[in-house]
Amino acid sequence: MKPLRLILEVHRATHRIGLFLEGAVPPLDVSQGEAHLLAWLLEAGDSPMSALHAAFAHKRSTLTSYVDRLEAKKLVRRELRAEDRRSFQVCLTAAGKALAARVHRHLETLEAAVLEQVGERDVEGFTKVLEALIEQSESEAPRARRKGGTT
Repeated sequence: MKPLRLILEVHRATHRIGLFLEGAVPPLDVSQGEAHLLAWLLEAGDSPMSALHAAFAHKRSTLTSYVDRLEAKKLVRRELRAEDRRSFQVCLTAAGKALAARVHRHLETLEAAVLEQVGERDVEGFTKVLEALIEQSESEAPRARRKGGTT
């Protein structure tokens, strides 16, 4: 058995980012998934559910649950898309923009501290590894579903 050199470290880092978000003062009062969604919407702007699904690759039911909870907290609203009235656009409310900016600033402090410790070549290499992980896992996902696995 070969030791896992990437996957476990990515998982640990993701978990630590969640703990970092939980430690925000004052508390953010959103889950890690909700926080990432808010930060993404702040950068990307109003987005159709299909774009959110493409960005995060959550199961559609999971993504819908996140949006439902954010909507219940009055942080986002769903609007029918003018181009396709069968689908929704997710938009930050004023309160959502304010919280998304707090989430983003909190994540910026973590990222800035990390970037002080590594060089640009490290970041480029890390990004390349993450892109390869995403690409490979996406190409393997349909095969896993056919074999009865989960994604």
